Amino acid sequence: MKLSEHFNRSEFACKCGCGFDTVDAELILVLEEIRSIFHKPININSGARCAKHNAAEGGKPSSQHLLGRAADIWISGTNPLDIYNFIGSVYPDSYGLAVYRTFVHIDTRNKKARW
Repeated sequence: MKLSEHFNRSEFACKCGCGFDTVDAELILVLEEIRSIFHKPININSGARCAKHNAAEGGKPSSQHLLGRAADIWISGTNPLDIYNFIGSVYPDSYGLAVYRTFVHIDTRNKKARW
């Protein structure tokens, strides 16, 4: 099922196969904006997670992935730090944002969080 021009629900589904595939509409809007700036597809490592899969991944019990409000993303040929810095500059006072060696975590929580 298509969520937007460039994203399908299946991309965000829990990787354990349980069928959990809730995706926050605001997250899709943010990802579309990121895609429009970088002019490249966004790859989703992890989106929605059920509690069991979240625990298996080492996620916190309060993870935004459990609510379908988070995505771990990467863009081919793009340094994760560049993606992180872009998102942080566009949304300096909003959302959860973290940079890792190979991906960026973005979530649409109701307050700013950086790690």
